[in-house]
Amino acid sequence: MFNVVLVEPEIPPNTGSVGRLCLATRSTLHLVRPFGFSLDDRQLRRAGLDYWHEVALQLWNSFDELQRAHSDGARYFFVTTKTQSPYYSVSFRRNDFLVFGRETKGLPQKLLAANTDNCITIPMHGTRSLNLATAVAIVLFEAARQQRV
Repeated sequence: MFNVVLVEPEIPPNTGSVGRLCLATRSTLHLVRPFGFSLDDRQLRRAGLDYWHEVALQLWNSFDELQRAHSDGARYFFVTTKTQSPYYSVSFRRNDFLVFGRETKGLPQKLLAANTDNCITIPMHGTRSLNLATAVAIVLFEAARQQRV
């Protein structure tokens, strides 16, 4: 359905929870190295529950490598607090890539600067950020809603 990309994820329970979200929406989870944990991490498996082995998972050494492998007109949306364009203003299409950054630093500034027209945010008040899995759920389920999944 969609492609969820975690660039350099750091916290195993977040990644496990995102894996469950991907499974629930028939989406592919792309993890871009380096990770802040091992894929054998007990916390990762615990958050993914019994479903982790069913997640459509692809591993990449860099974001550039991922993009080169999907250069067939793929659309990428970069979720960041550093833009004013809300996620709900996008008309999502099947197979879009929803790109999220590290829990502590977000996406690299260089990546955001090269993709300013495709940066989106989750409007929020009283906090500077949300938990990664929560942010993925918000954007992914809006995309799924638009596709009537």
